[in-house]
Amino acid sequence: MKMRGAILSVTIAALAAWSCAAPLADAQGETTPAPLKLLQTIPIPGLKDGDFDHFAADLAGHRLFLTAEKNSAVEVFDLNANKLIHTITGLDEPHSMLYRADLKKLFVVDGGAAEVRMYDSGSYKYLGGIKLKDDCDSNTYDPATKYLYVVNGGRGAHEPYTLISVIDTTAAKKIADIKIETDSVEALALETSGPTLFVNMTGLNSVGVFDREKRALLATWSVAQEAQHNGPLAFDEAHHRLFLATTAKPEKFVVLDSETGKVITSIPSVSVADEISYDAKNKCIYVAGDQFVYAFRQQDADHYSLLARVPGSFRAKTAILVPELDRYYLAVPRHGNKEAEVRVYSVSP
Repeated sequence: MKMRGAILSVTIAALAAWSCAAPLADAQGETTPAPLKLLQTIPIPGLKDGDFDHFAADLAGHRLFLTAEKNSAVEVFDLNANKLIHTITGLDEPHSMLYRADLKKLFVVDGGAAEVRMYDSGSYKYLGGIKLKDDCDSNTYDPATKYLYVVNGGRGAHEPYTLISVIDTTAAKKIADIKIETDSVEALALETSGPTLFVNMTGLNSVGVFDREKRALLATWSVAQEAQHNGPLAFDEAHHRLFLATTAKPEKFVVLDSETGKVITSIPSVSVADEISYDAKNKCIYVAGDQFVYAFRQQDADHYSLLARVPGSFRAKTAILVPELDRYYLAVPRHGNKEAEVRVYSVSP
């Protein structure tokens, strides 16, 4: 009976997602297929209520890692079988991660422990930590230098400024700090063709443009004229466009020119947005937040429109696009009597 009930539950969820995520009609009344199709849900039993924060993928090992922030754990999933295979415990409040396949090492930014914790990805054995300030959180990675840039300090550490610490992941040590004159910094985005690091300086309602080699601020671009509290950030380097979502009312999806800071457009978006993914192949941007994933179509570098509102769940704001698999994964936290799960979607043009 339990198996039959589980199958029925997945079927109902899939039908609901199909119907509620029906794409929006264009001016001529024509529609396009919904960009995300629910394939499966992966249950995560035994978790208490509380947020997830970030995913990381191990493509060669067919695994997905998910930080259960308020459950002090990292959940590990098999991407072939779409099932939970391991839980890394002993953390405090894990946030973002980096997986280095060449080292077979998982780096976990643990805000509660104020360190980047390292694990052997085969045995999941703890290998030691790199100390930072309290409330270390988001990161971005430079594959050329193998440097990891980690946000730490600020409001959560009761300090008026925030640091972006530069960690040499090969040597497993911190080598520098970039000081940011605000107590709230959210997401980072890194230019691969040059030295630029984009920083969502949330406390200033601005995007900071840094030279990561000189570790110097080059420009500050305000987005306050559009909305407040810019959170998640993504970068379309080919078209020189930054995508961000604001979380103070009115919530918006905002597109900036990454060379000038000019606001290209802004469109109403989902509340409590915490993850934004750019699908370069299908020209879509997915913004995950409370109750919905908003999918925006990129017609060209200057024109964007809302494509669909895909039903999510309560504070289901943690997601990852894995373009190599044409899959989008959404983490749904436990809420009331509904247990936590990961929803697996196929991605379509």
